[in-house]
Amino acid sequence: MEFEYWWLLALPLFFLLGWLAARMDLKQLLTESSAMPAAYFKGLNFLIKEQHDKAIEAFIEAVQINSESLELHFALGSLFRLRGEIDRAIHLHTNLLERPQLSDIQRFAIMAELAQDYLKAGLFDRAEELFRALCASPTYHQPALRSLLDIYIRERDWLRAIETATELERASGVRFHKEIAQFHCELAVEAASAVGTDQARKYLAEALAANPECVRATIMLGDMEAAAGSRLEAIVTWKRVEQQKPQYLGLVASRLLENYTAQRKTGEGLELLKVWMEKYSLPSILNIIYEATLKHEGADAAAKLARTELVRKPSLNILDRLLQAREIEKSGEESDVGLIKNTVHHFLGNTRSYCCSQCGFRARQYYWQCPGCNHWESFPPEPKEQPLR
Repeated sequence: MEFEYWWLLALPLFFLLGWLAARMDLKQLLTESSAMPAAYFKGLNFLIKEQHDKAIEAFIEAVQINSESLELHFALGSLFRLRGEIDRAIHLHTNLLERPQLSDIQRFAIMAELAQDYLKAGLFDRAEELFRALCASPTYHQPALRSLLDIYIRERDWLRAIETATELERASGVRFHKEIAQFHCELAVEAASAVGTDQARKYLAEALAANPECVRATIMLGDMEAAAGSRLEAIVTWKRVEQQKPQYLGLVASRLLENYTAQRKTGEGLELLKVWMEKYSLPSILNIIYEATLKHEGADAAAKLARTELVRKPSLNILDRLLQAREIEKSGEESDVGLIKNTVHHFLGNTRSYCCSQCGFRARQYYWQCPGCNHWESFPPEPKEQPLR
């Protein structure tokens, strides 16, 4: 998050300039203004036109005319950051911080700008030091905590992330239970590979204490039971997802069926998945049922299943399954079914994806944290078919 305070100050002016520019000459307006250097308003005009290089030149001129104005310096520093000239922004704000007789308010404001410079430059240790100092200011306390949390997530320092998110939750009144639970899950992943499952289980218990609906923690606990050979306990654990968030059942369906099959209870596992499919209409569960039906009951039974579902809810995915079964049935015969199936499968492979609800990032696999915007649990658990163009 950026501390672009000058935008907040200038936004009403942008609307005013736009309204006036339609009714009089903008140059005349800038010349007649005496509240700020004319170069300041020239810079705003260039920003409106997205002429950033000229805007920087104008703000440099304005700073030279009125070197005491922190707002002008902040505007120029923000432009440097926007243009990727981080060294110039750091130099500008460092010089401001060295000014004598700064008030506490001014010093904190400059520190906030400099911290953003360091953050943008990837100098997380320097940014962290400034954000920690900014926590002492009531004005910057919450924004600084949010920036610290972002730093700890990027550095994968999950213990500090938990500590900071907890403090931010107390300060803001906004719940961070989902994020805190995910941080515990990340610790569990690290612990499982480094010190063993006992510590990992403790972290997962803490994740569920922070957020009882943390599906990821439940899935991981079930995985640990299965890896230890406790298949029945794994199945019991994965079934809890239905009480947490049933829309996530598709993420455990294949695990369940595999462990039912390992106990020679494939039929029982399939019946459970069919109940879930009927109750929650999850395409991913249908895919698993289809594959199991094809394997254990043959192509004819799989084709009937796919056709029934296709009548209920038209879908390229289900059509692809139906054509696959029909192709197997007609194996050895001269038919166009294979050609049609391959064509549908080609387009289906390019259209089914998970889509982040926050930034629109698309992925072929499910992520608990979006690689695009770093939000947690922002991917719906079922991939979506995109319209063909």
